[in-house]
Amino acid sequence: MLTDMHIAIIGGDARQLEIIRKLSQMDAKLSLVGFDQLDDGFAGANKQFISTLDPAGVDAIILPVSGMNAKGEVETIFSGEPIMIDAKWLSGTKKTTTIYSGISTESIKALLNICKRPFVEVFNRDDVAIYNSVPTAEGTVMMVIQHTDTTIHSSEMVVLGFGRVGMTVARTFRQLGAKVKVAAQETELLARAFEQGLEPIALSDLRAHVESADVIINTIPAEVLKADVISKMPAHALIVDLASKPGGTDFRYAEKRGIKALLAPGLPGIVAPKTAGRILANVLSLLLAEQWEKMRGGTS
Repeated sequence: MLTDMHIAIIGGDARQLEIIRKLSQMDAKLSLVGFDQLDDGFAGANKQFISTLDPAGVDAIILPVSGMNAKGEVETIFSGEPIMIDAKWLSGTKKTTTIYSGISTESIKALLNICKRPFVEVFNRDDVAIYNSVPTAEGTVMMVIQHTDTTIHSSEMVVLGFGRVGMTVARTFRQLGAKVKVAAQETELLARAFEQGLEPIALSDLRAHVESADVIINTIPAEVLKADVISKMPAHALIVDLASKPGGTDFRYAEKRGIKALLAPGLPGIVAPKTAGRILANVLSLLLAEQWEKMRGGTS
């Protein structure tokens, strides 16, 4: 239980509702910032503005999956304006006040460099990434169906990257009857792809394998789909880039060639916000319980 733990949930989207629901059930004291247009009521949760929330009483801060944008703003779909968290406000919190965010951004790093507060990048955890790979794969299937005029079955697909997301995506499309190749740099990942019945190809040989590809799905957060690779793709090819912004595709050149290229990070929150929210809520509740136990035991 999180009885008497004061948690500020600042901004976010529909996934935050599941987090609020879970933490409310655990008896936490919740301050909701950027939720002034939210109609739902949650026990123990109070709507606040950042200007009226006393930072000295906050034990933990939960930011959205996207963290802060380049302007240092926290975005929210439940308010007309984004929220600004400045160094003065954050410096007023306890030194043990922990900040939880889906990802780390340059603006968060800059703020933490000034304020020196504990920080947890939730999406960097294996368990969260693996759980999220399921709605990501389902959302990718949806996008491929919407943006192609052929069946997935018998289509030729190339999945770039065979990590926590790439593995689930490749396996999902293979189970739907696609002919799936997996491109990776690490030899152990190529061996794992082979073991799972997929065709492994070295990332350095990618140009030779995209000439007949119907769909290319990228999960690598680096520019791997460069102009020299895209130039070898057939005109009907579809690129779905799942990597975090700005993705790993030369979108300018893809557009010039008339190849449809879609940047689609954050699919879980789009196609299955309730499931994605529950995944985050379950992990955050465990992390917060550990933090609260340490704080009350005086070990922080």
